Amino acid sequence: MPKFINTVAAVMLVFAIAPPVLAVEVERVVSPGGIEAWLVRDNSVPITAIEFSFRGGGASDPAGKAGLADMTMSLLDEGAGDLDSQAFQGRAESLSIRLSFNAGRETVRGSLKTLNRNRGEALELLRLALTAPRFDADAVQRIRQQIVVSLSRASSNPNSVAGRTWRRAVFAGHPYGQPVSGTQKSIAGLSIDDMRNFVANRFTRQNLIVGVVGDISAQSLGPILDQVFGALPAAAPRAHLAQATIGSAGETFIVEMDNPQSVVVFGQAGVARNDPDYYAAYIMNHILGGGGFSSRLYQEVREKRGLAYSVYSYLNPARRGALISGGVATRNDRVAKTLSVIRQEWRRMRENGVAATELADAKTYLNGSYPLRLSSTSAIARMLVGMQYNDLGRDYIERRADLINAVTVADIKRVAQTLLDPDRLTVVIVGKPKDIEPTARTPEIES
Repeated sequence: MPKFINTVAAVMLVFAIAPPVLAVEVERVVSPGGIEAWLVRDNSVPITAIEFSFRGGGASDPAGKAGLADMTMSLLDEGAGDLDSQAFQGRAESLSIRLSFNAGRETVRGSLKTLNRNRGEALELLRLALTAPRFDADAVQRIRQQIVVSLSRASSNPNSVAGRTWRRAVFAGHPYGQPVSGTQKSIAGLSIDDMRNFVANRFTRQNLIVGVVGDISAQSLGPILDQVFGALPAAAPRAHLAQATIGSAGETFIVEMDNPQSVVVFGQAGVARNDPDYYAAYIMNHILGGGGFSSRLYQEVREKRGLAYSVYSYLNPARRGALISGGVATRNDRVAKTLSVIRQEWRRMRENGVAATELADAKTYLNGSYPLRLSSTSAIARMLVGMQYNDLGRDYIERRADLINAVTVADIKRVAQTLLDPDRLTVVIVGKPKDIEPTARTPEIES
């Protein structure tokens, strides 16, 4: 029996996609070369989807080289091995192979989706992209120019300016405060050697997380993992990312922009994904501002007062600096009132928590809507990667409803009293708001 067969372990996950109940088997597969992947086999269509990530994203870019991860990932499908950009992308398009790469703040990611009849050629394209990217001068210059143009446009986009200014304010001096896409200056300074060094140091088997879904067996997957990822270095020194201190608590910053409405970003320190109180915070936020039409912020800001078209809050459980954040856009003469209502709801949740009926409704929605996230092979594969990255365990989907259902009214009130403080909200406003003044000098951001 092949070595990797002995390492396969299965967990049965049962969840309701649509009647009847569908059972999904998650298998842990370890290749002969020691590369691990989680697999969900789906024989309904002859497709294989592979999602993977490497730990260390844009926040790990070296000082002065912001945007290195993002630009490098943008170039991986612009030629590899003996194939230049046109030949590489032409081959993928002619075979209906979906191959993409992107960078986040904490990881860089890749995605492959292919018909099984073209799987061999698709896997070879992926292998080449990871192990032999060309970084041809013409492709590098073209992608560099595209990024610079995008950054230039973003510099006059109020949503982009608000988000970047807010991050610079709360993460002053920390890599989380730098944009993943970089700045025009940093992008101009990136060299082909920088990109080659990035690939050599970041694309390692130690950093790798893989999720696979489709019409493929564990026996077939083992050798494929070695074929695609086996030539990567085993390990490389990891860039150290320090714990962030969430700064500028309670401050209001204003970036003047001549628009009829203002864009507002607000938030404060949040809760980490591995915190025992994460699920209480998750449900609390759903009721406060993450639940769309049913959320308190939406009801109070839009439905009752008509102050804005949309308002929301969300949890960002970043490992080195978790946040609870939100946003709203409203007319300049309504900003002060809108912020007053948001702080009022922040305080009401902190002081009173939630009603039993609100909690019950939130649980019903969160448990009932969760299977809709698993609507495609790629979505499930991404879920498998996320489960591994966050150390949730292979039985997470099966346990998730129990984790949600275990949260009590008392839990939410306790967490709200610890987490929420309307007086410590950091607020960034981009526009010309009336009847509101900044409380501190606005941090400058580079375009």
